Parts: sequence; C-alpha cells; structure tokens
Amino acid sequence: MEDKRVEKTTHFGTRIVPEAEKEGLVREVFDTVAGKYDLMNDLMSMGTHRLWKRGLAAETLLRPGQSALDVAGGTGDIALLMAGQVGASGHVVVYDINGEMLKEGKKKCIDRGFLKGLDFVQGNGESISFPDNTFHAVTVGFGIRNVTHLERAFAEMTRVVKPGGRVICLEFSHVKNPLLKKLYDVYSFSFIPAVGESITGNRDAYVYLPESIRQFPTQERLREIMLSAGLWKVRYKNIFGGIAALHIGIKV
Repeated sequence: MEDKRVEKTTHFGTRIVPEAEKEGLVREVFDTVAGKYDLMNDLMSMGTHRLWKRGLAAETLLRPGQSALDVAGGTGDIALLMAGQVGASGHVVVYDINGEMLKEGKKKCIDRGFLKGLDFVQGNGESISFPDNTFHAVTVGFGIRNVTHLERAFAEMTRVVKPGGRVICLEFSHVKNPLLKKLYDVYSFSFIPAVGESITGNRDAYVYLPESIRQFPTQERLREIMLSAGLWKVRYKNIFGGIAALHIGIKV
C-alpha cells in the first residue's frame, strides 16, 4: 500500500525544510559564529542591544533570592543582568540547545566574576528539562525565531514559570513605517551579511538572520501565541519603530 504520509516542513530563513532538519541547521549556524557572536551583536546594533536587554531584565521584576530561566540564553548577557537582580542568594539558569554558545557564555560569566548561582544547561526550548512552576521569571532574547514550533516553546516557558511570574520575549520584529522599513531592508540584506562574512567568515549565517526575521510572526500574532500558551495580560512594546519588540505575559 502506498504511504501517503506527508513530511512536515518549516521555514529556515526563506527556505522550506523538513521539520526534522531545522534543529541541525540552526545548530550549525551558531556553532560557526559563537566565538564572534557578541562582537557581531555590538556591530549590528551599534551597541543598542545592550540597552534593550536591560529593558527586558527590568520587566522581570526579579528580587533578591528569586530564580530565573533564560531560554536560548547563549552567551549569557541577559542571565548576567538577572544574576545582578537576584543576588548571591538567587539562582539563574542559562538554557540553550547549542553547546558552543553555552561555552562562550560560561567563559564570559567567569571573566566577570559571576558563577555562583548561575547554571548552564544544554536543552531544547520546546521541551524544557525543569518541573512545573520552578522559576519566578522566564526570558528569551533574540532566540525564539530559531525554534521549530513557537507554540510549544511558549507553552513550555509558561509551564516552568511560577503562577504570577512573567514570561518575557525580546525579539526582532516588523517595522511599521514604510520608509524606515526600506532603509532597514537595505541594512539587513546588504550591510549585515557583508560584516558577518568579514568578522566570522560565514556570510550564510548573517543572510539567515534577516531572512528569519522576515518569516517571524507580527507583534500581534506573537501576542496571540503567548495568550494561547496560557499567559495573561500579554502586552508588547515596539523598539525603534518595530525593529525589535518586547512582549510581556503573566502566568495566572
């Protein structure tokens, strides 16, 4: 009998690939750029990503002694900010599927004198290896575009945050102003790949970046996904006219 099962597909940038292949393709991208990831972030955003991440950390409302999970936490920028909030008696977990990114994050935290109360765990954001209601806040910054199933990832983040805790997502988004959008497209598809190739030697990784942004849901659609995951009072703030957006939801 003919097998009529249809292989499920998803986006990897502008390419349509089998769902089973996306995780490996994403891992390959970040394996090759991990050592230059922070430098590229500074160059691409002219350092403003650091201000955006501070805004994310402020929205967690974390207090000394509390706990937090940073999904797709990679090189640890957000985790370091939250470690400063929860103090020596608190606990922050950097959670990432990519081992090379976690290595870079651990080196950075050691260099800055932050290691006590910080854990680095390799795992998939669509199946988080912590019990229900574990953390006071769960964050994801510039990493949610890389998961295969957004709904599963947000359901998992909602599952592991405590009732009353916050799930916060900082991600590149969709520009509203037509003129700004045109300028941003030129910058994204010309300047970023050229700089990426010069710094990391991997142009394809920085072609994937703007392509994945264009495939990402709109601000309103992402809000709906977070609401469907069980979060309450989900709101968002556009940054630089929608170049990025900060979404905040509360677990009931």
